[in-house]
Amino acid sequence: MTGPDRITGLDGVRGLAAFFVVVHHCRLFSFPGFPADTGPLWLSPLLYGHLAVVVFIVLSGYSLALGPAGREWSLGRIRTFLRRRAWRIIPAYWAALIFSFLVARLLVTETPGVVPTGKSLLTYGFLVQDVVSAPSPNSAFWSIAVEAQLYLLFPLLLLLRRNIGAVALVVCVLTGVVLIEALSGQVPVFMSLLHLTPEFAVLFTLGAVTAGIRRDSRIPWPWLALAGGAALVILIAVLGPVRAIGNYFWLDLLAAFPVAALLAGLAQGRPSWLIRVLDSAPLRFLGKCSYSLYLVHVPIVAVVSHLLVRAWLPAGTPAFLLTAVLAVPLAVLFARGFAAVFELPFQRHRSAAALLAAIRSKRHAQPGNGTGAPPS
Repeated sequence: MTGPDRITGLDGVRGLAAFFVVVHHCRLFSFPGFPADTGPLWLSPLLYGHLAVVVFIVLSGYSLALGPAGREWSLGRIRTFLRRRAWRIIPAYWAALIFSFLVARLLVTETPGVVPTGKSLLTYGFLVQDVVSAPSPNSAFWSIAVEAQLYLLFPLLLLLRRNIGAVALVVCVLTGVVLIEALSGQVPVFMSLLHLTPEFAVLFTLGAVTAGIRRDSRIPWPWLALAGGAALVILIAVLGPVRAIGNYFWLDLLAAFPVAALLAGLAQGRPSWLIRVLDSAPLRFLGKCSYSLYLVHVPIVAVVSHLLVRAWLPAGTPAFLLTAVLAVPLAVLFARGFAAVFELPFQRHRSAAALLAAIRSKRHAQPGNGTGAPPS
């Protein structure tokens, strides 16, 4: 994101969230019994990698709505929006799907005995993994289908925001989602809807309406984010990991509000010290390849854990530390190269014609192709 819609620090938020998910999976591969906490206390926060996805969803709604918020919540042509979203996320996703499938078939599966099949390729390729059962090639892929479904809702959310306002929109979506959860035990179709992670609609909506908050607002958004985050941490500590993870529906909803408050604060340039951290070179580096890192890290961590670390060390803290030391930099470097091929070109060039033209232009500009100096 560039120009007037760019908020300093957002890339850093993406980078931190993606990094947290990677280390979360290093922990899962190193300690048995999830969601029970069988590791040391200092590693307990890494049980909650799911909450990083909450950050991604709120941030997705926020980022997509920044432009429309400055145009009285007008999206433009819906077909153009959906085509650009598909062009942005699907090429890298399909490439990561093939990569994950090949690793699972040729090297090692993420979960012993769970081998992806041709049905897995079709199910995950068409983004219906939350409604059609198939062996998973990559456990991180579940959220991609959810986000794709939220893109379909985005034009309606903007229409409602323009006509009924931000508060009414959030209340309506929140009420509908809570009713689905409350009635899921009595109404079978509502139980089926829970597989779609309906609370993410609230997260996405909250992110979108946050994009419309005035940047000269006097509301102390950073302090609200801190208070909300502290309340969430206390609640998780009281519940314990098994009960907390078993109630992610409610925790997701609670976590969304401090995340949205944080984004509102960043848009106002507050707190300045945090923005400097988030805009540091390492976090911006992670942020630029955060989507690719999210897509490809699981098979890399699986290979490092199952084929290297666990061949020498039993489950436990030493296994986690060695897995993290090996897998995290490997995943980041691989993701950066992966992004350069399968993500960034599709981000820079918004159509197949533009991408092909850029490729042809680059080829013609190479030495020996009629321009530039010949090779020595």
